[in-house]
This record gives sequence, C-alpha cells and structure tokens, in this order.
Amino acid sequence: MTAPAPQPSTPDNSSSLADLRVQIDSLDQQLLDLLNRRAHVAEQVGEVKKREGTPFFRPDRVAQVIEKMQQSNGGPLKDVHVAAIWREIMSACLALESPQRVAVLGPEGTFCEQAAVEYFGGAADLIYCANFDEVFHATAAGSAQYGVVGVENSTEGVVTRSLDLFLHSPTHVVGEVSLLVRHHLLRTTNELGGIEAVLAHPQALAQCQTWLSKHLPNAERRAVSSNAEGARLAAGNPAWAALASERAATRFGLHIVAHAIQDDSYNRTRFAVICLPQTLAMPPSSGKDCTSLVVSVPNRPGAVHDLLVPLKNNNVSMTRFESRPARTGQWEYYFYIDLDGHPSQPNVAAALAELRKLCAFYKVIGAYPVTA
Repeated sequence: MTAPAPQPSTPDNSSSLADLRVQIDSLDQQLLDLLNRRAHVAEQVGEVKKREGTPFFRPDRVAQVIEKMQQSNGGPLKDVHVAAIWREIMSACLALESPQRVAVLGPEGTFCEQAAVEYFGGAADLIYCANFDEVFHATAAGSAQYGVVGVENSTEGVVTRSLDLFLHSPTHVVGEVSLLVRHHLLRTTNELGGIEAVLAHPQALAQCQTWLSKHLPNAERRAVSSNAEGARLAAGNPAWAALASERAATRFGLHIVAHAIQDDSYNRTRFAVICLPQTLAMPPSSGKDCTSLVVSVPNRPGAVHDLLVPLKNNNVSMTRFESRPARTGQWEYYFYIDLDGHPSQPNVAAALAELRKLCAFYKVIGAYPVTA
C-alpha cells in the first residue's frame, strides 16, 4: 500500500501548538515513507547503471533535478533551501547506488571539506589528505573517484600549487564550487590576551593580515598545511590561536574569539572538482560554462599577443589569464586561461582549434558549469 502524498494545509489560527505538532509528525512520517520509496527506485537505478557501465554520479542530472524542483516550488520554502534539501536527498540515494569517494584537504573542518559537501552532499565518503598534492594523487590513482582543490581566492588570487599540479595530472575539472569564506579566530579560551602564535594556511594569514596587525601585532604568524590543521594544533596549546571555520571550531572544541576577521567581507574561494576522464567525461554544455586550459608558446616577440587573436576573431571572452614559470631556466612560462563557453559551441571550438596551432604545449584542463 502506497503512502498518500503530503497535501498542503490551510493555516488555521485556531489550531493549538499541540495540534500543529500532530500535523507535522504526520507529514514527517509521510515524507519518510516517500523518501524510502525514492531510495528503493534509486537502488534499481544503480543496478541498471552497473549493467550499462554508466557513471553513478551525474552532476548535470543533479542540477537538472534541482532546477526542476525550484521551478515548481510554490513556497514558502526559498529556492536556495529547496536546492539544499534535494542535494542531500540525492546524495543519500546515490550512496545506496554507489558511495562516492571524494579526496579533500584535511583534517576535518576545512573549507575544502565544506565545498565537497556542498557539491556532493553529506553522504559522500570523504578522504582527508594532508595537502593538495595528495588530493591530486589520490584522485589520479583511483583511491578516490573525485577530488576537490582550491584554485582561486577573491582576495589573494590563484592557488599556485593547484595550477602547477594541473599541468601534468591526468585528471580534469568537471565542476566548481564558489564558497563564501569567513575566517574566525579560534582558541581554547574565550579571550584575546596571551596569544603567542596564530596558525593557519598561508592564504588565510594573508587574507586576515590587516586585523592581525591591528589586534595581535606581536603574535607569530605560523603557516600550516590547512586552517583545520591549525585548529587541531591550537586545541592542544592555550597560547596558540587558529584562523579557521565554524566547522573547525565545533570539530576541535574551540571558542570563536573573534568572528569573520578576513580583510574582505565578501572573501570567496573557488574550488575545482576533479576526476579522471574515465570516471566522468567532460560535462555537456549547460549554457553557462567555463573552459580552462594551459598553454605555452615559443619565446618570440608577439607570441602572447598572438594567443589572443583567435579569441577575438571568434568572439570568445577570456575571464582569466595567469602565468607560471616553466622551471626550465630559460625564462619560459605556462599560461593558464579560462574562457567563457563550452568546446561544443562552434565559436569556442573554432577558437581552440586556431589557438592550438600556435602553442608549443596545449592542454584543456576541463570544461564545466560555472557557479554564481
């Protein structure tokens, strides 16, 4: 016997709190029954995918379902909350089909972990790595199906180590997460006095330098592998403090001595979701995509200028251009470029074909939907 679908109720000002709680309890049970019915169907989907050899995780399918639910949303739930709820529902159902192993920067409580949860949902099986090198290695070796790495911060610019690792990694980018990053000062005691050292990732220390110079001018700024690692270490020394997330404060039992001390109140970090092409091929065009590539050109006058000509001729916008030394000792560089669009679009395909002819080295890092 199937459970009836929950029906919207008309507000009744005469209902008591006890009556309303009875209604909520009844609706909760109906929702649970429906969710379990959905989970049974998801298990059948998993069996079909196993037989056909198709990917279990399809980010484009997740986006389509969420968009459809938002379009049919009649309120009062906000669309952002509908998205969060359905992402978790789909994550839990996917875990029944095939748990997704995702490598992230550890320990628990990093912003990288938070980005992974936002993208894959809370049911993902997270593998914590000491640095981004290990995230790339775990993903390339297959011990994780996906990896999440920081690539750019709105205050401090690109994460250079990630760019360098993309150069020779067999992985490619299939998605991104843009995260609003708030750095809190964490400590075992809820006071500012007596702090001898502040521990954090170098980018976090740079993003909070104005506040630290004003309020803790004499404290040592000590770089560690991640903000969560700084929180873990600060939990063992009352003279140390950390710059980390609220998640890290909860995880390591620390007080938030000062909230959101980053210099830029709109500080954001962009994370890339990576995997091997055999795990998930390039996502189809969503209509709002980014194509990332790395190239090098012969060291001759006008070579960099020539890279821009195919883009202009084919009406393709460039949204990012970064250079990194090739480490050959010959003053040669690799150029990391983000383009607005997808290789399936004729103008982007034409621009890439022309661009490739000019390059001594050419690699498409990925093409993926962009986030707001």
